[in-house]
Amino acid sequence: MRFLPIVMRELRAASRRRQTYWLRTGATLTVILLGTWLFVVMQYEHRKLSSYLFGTLTGSVIFYALLTGIRATADCLSEERREGTLGLLFLTGLKGYEVVLGKLAANSATTFYCVMAVLPVLGVPLLMGGLTVGEFGRMALVALNSLFFSLSLGLCVSAVNVSGRKAMLMTLILILVLTALLPACAVVSARLAKIPWLQTALLLPSTGFSYYMAWERQYRVRGQLFWYSLALVHGLAWGCLVLASIVAPRIWQYKLVGGRTLLWRECWQLWTFGSQAERKAFRSRLLSRNAFFWLASRARFKPGLVWIFLILIACAWMWGSAKQHRDWLNDTAYVVTALILNWTFKVWVAAEATGRLAQERKAGTLELLLSTPLSVRDILQGQRLALMRQFMGPLLAVLLLEALFMVAAISEPSTTNHFWGLFWIGSMLMLVADLTALYWVGMWQGLTSKSVSRATTSTLARILLFPWVACAVCVLVLVLASLGGDSWLGPKPEFYLAFWLASGLLADLWFAGFARNKLRSEFRLAAQQNIIKGL
Repeated sequence: MRFLPIVMRELRAASRRRQTYWLRTGATLTVILLGTWLFVVMQYEHRKLSSYLFGTLTGSVIFYALLTGIRATADCLSEERREGTLGLLFLTGLKGYEVVLGKLAANSATTFYCVMAVLPVLGVPLLMGGLTVGEFGRMALVALNSLFFSLSLGLCVSAVNVSGRKAMLMTLILILVLTALLPACAVVSARLAKIPWLQTALLLPSTGFSYYMAWERQYRVRGQLFWYSLALVHGLAWGCLVLASIVAPRIWQYKLVGGRTLLWRECWQLWTFGSQAERKAFRSRLLSRNAFFWLASRARFKPGLVWIFLILIACAWMWGSAKQHRDWLNDTAYVVTALILNWTFKVWVAAEATGRLAQERKAGTLELLLSTPLSVRDILQGQRLALMRQFMGPLLAVLLLEALFMVAAISEPSTTNHFWGLFWIGSMLMLVADLTALYWVGMWQGLTSKSVSRATTSTLARILLFPWVACAVCVLVLVLASLGGDSWLGPKPEFYLAFWLASGLLADLWFAGFARNKLRSEFRLAAQQNIIKGL
């Protein structure tokens, strides 16, 4: 047998796919357009232009590399376990590391080519001056190392999970802990206790710290920390691959559950679904309204998770107020809090809207649902009721909080125009409109996409990405036109706010209307086509 046969086969297959070449070209064009936009907008910052351009482009590439593992590898081995095909691989002469490395090659080839195609574009700011060759080389190493770490972490988490959504969520949490939470703990420990070795230990596993130390100014002072951080992140990646190679051959079999494990599982089931009497009463109440409503809402703790998230945000605000007192109450804190809340709600609703139908389709139970007296309208209504049960209360709390932010911003003595009032009204309006559109588009994408991750990504790109791209193009056109000396091409901030709001509402209406019509007219046909493909 050849060495690493699955890797060789997957690399050959990736080289023949059109998607490999199109995505590589699209990634390069995206970075070129982003760099052109930044160059035109910041044309008067001659001294810092190359640094700003290089930092923004490299930061975007590293951020993309960190999130790649969630989409590409976090559900690869867990999907094989759910479909019962992982054990078939180990009935052959394949070893655990061969399967893991094969999955790594199969799910990362396209992304790796995209990052490699983007790296030469990152060298353009180097030709503008103000940067060194060492900075470019170190940033390229950080980008590739971040990609390898994210993909390896996703594989490791996928090996120990069965649920794809849990694997993706756990991968995201681990990336956030290593990249953001540990440096935050280092900052807190620097203020509370002066322990240099503890601060360094908390910073080294972070890819963000590697990015920070790659700059020439920091590298000249303590360059060894960059290499320590890079080596530690790289070692963690290889550790994840080794762990996945050890675990994968041992977890595909269904084993008898021990007494302690069974006890913990029963406690989790009791907390999630309630006792037998509670489950019966809950089922009767939901079934009396809609059968699919009960199916999508059996886990009673889902609304509680949303409230826990809001409580954590409230605790962060209490901590900030206790530390900075009156200085904490400013427009920056208001806007950052609103952005975190709004984007979290939108991503969460998109995941919930796409997950149910995608899971039913993958499990093969969607055909059974369609063979019952349940109509398409009942299914759509049940999903809507489930989302309202989970998010309606917290959404009202968020809208009330943003209304308070609006009142606080308007009441500031320095506020001399109506921009902040229009901003907060537009933010609340877009939150409701986006959530409504995400419901319709998420349902359709969950019904037609190949996986939950693709359905969620496609939904978010249609609803959330389009308005920002339209605004960026608008700013680019106006700045280019202003180079001719026309004074009227310098609109006020209200113009950009109105343009963003109009483009967002148009995207919501267009994509939601399309998905709504498709769901009502082609629901059964789309489900039948997916069933036939599965056979």
